[in-house]
Amino acid sequence: MAWNIGANDVANAMGTSVGSKALTLRRAVFLAAILEFSGAFFVGSSVSETIQKGIIDFQVFEAEPMIFVLGMMGSLLATGALLQVASYFGLPISTTHAIVGAVIGFGAIVGGLDAIHWNTLGWIASSWILSPLLSGILSYAIFGVIQRKILFALDPIKATQKLTPYFVFLCFTVITLSMLSHGLHLDLPIFTAFLISCCVGFCASLLSRLLLQRKVQPKLQLAEGFSPYQAVSLDKALHHLQRVHLSNHSDSYSQQISQILTQVQTLSETVKKNTPLLHSTHQYQGVEKIFISLQILSACLVAFAHGANDVANAIGPVAAVINVLKTNTLTAHCAVPTWLLVLGGSGIVIGLATWGWRVIETIGQKITELTPTRGFAAEFGAATTILLASKLGLPISTTHALIGAVFGVGMARGLKALNLQMIKEIVISWIVTIPLCALFSICAFYLLKLCFL
Repeated sequence: MAWNIGANDVANAMGTSVGSKALTLRRAVFLAAILEFSGAFFVGSSVSETIQKGIIDFQVFEAEPMIFVLGMMGSLLATGALLQVASYFGLPISTTHAIVGAVIGFGAIVGGLDAIHWNTLGWIASSWILSPLLSGILSYAIFGVIQRKILFALDPIKATQKLTPYFVFLCFTVITLSMLSHGLHLDLPIFTAFLISCCVGFCASLLSRLLLQRKVQPKLQLAEGFSPYQAVSLDKALHHLQRVHLSNHSDSYSQQISQILTQVQTLSETVKKNTPLLHSTHQYQGVEKIFISLQILSACLVAFAHGANDVANAIGPVAAVINVLKTNTLTAHCAVPTWLLVLGGSGIVIGLATWGWRVIETIGQKITELTPTRGFAAEFGAATTILLASKLGLPISTTHALIGAVFGVGMARGLKALNLQMIKEIVISWIVTIPLCALFSICAFYLLKLCFL
């Protein structure tokens, strides 16, 4: 199961970095191996508890604990099999959907529909909808800031040097706060943890500012056709006209101002769409070069967040099974052994190193064209969403979060920038995951029952 999580879900962490050419596949695998394992080991136990005890009612299995053991083992077997098929075809399905669907399948067969904690399941299901929505909105907003403050700036390199330290601050603050508030088990007050995280983020941003000041700025070379200066100037003129329109109280001039405002707005949008911002000048190549480092940083953040959240899909059922086999009783709370976190993290790393490239190609190249600026916006939005869910103990879909983020970045450039056919195939695979896994889980449960009972 952990091997297949690594093979399928590694794309969530590194697909955008490989697709934008910020990292080679070999380097992506090496970085992800370290960060995925760290996230699984330090932060993975919280979500594991939700998989263990939050979906089905333990009381149904108190008379026959071994039925529960075989059901959980069947769930792992069914989910691993489905992920194997999806990984082979390069489809980024949700491992969280898969394991939850599998647990529901055997739980409903053994204990009936009443054995399912529908309130908890509803909360989990809502997170599957909210995660792509929230990560998409965050990524759209981040890329919007990059467009307005950097790509449309009169001096893009200078604007990048000014804005980059703030992004570095946010990345380091988020990951440090995640470690201190739960991962390292230091029991620090939240205010103290936040203060330490901000200090780490500030030091990192200060270092990045010093490093960026040493970079040589390339000479400005204007693109053919519309220039970035025209886009910026029209945007400023549009803001001034909007102020005039809002402050105008004369009916005689209101219609004329509205007409001028509409014409300038249309012209501004046309110029922005037809300004070759990303590949036409040395200035924008310099911007993308700087953002390569930022994207690698955000990719590490996603890998850490992914390991923290998705290791639970493999070790949550195992922790519950081990507890039953040791005590021969069912308990609502059981600790996740450290060696099991190590085992789950190692399995993810091995899967990533062997079959991860198949799904990386789908995420990185087949949804929308990615550059380091777009990849950073997608990864940072997704990572923030995933880490927040891990803190709340929600087994959200990392796949949903990253696909939503890539979609949000693509939407910032218009629908034409998206491969809608590929998105359709991915969404269909998401829809069929739960019923398929539930069916596979039931079959695996009866097969194991036939062999061992």
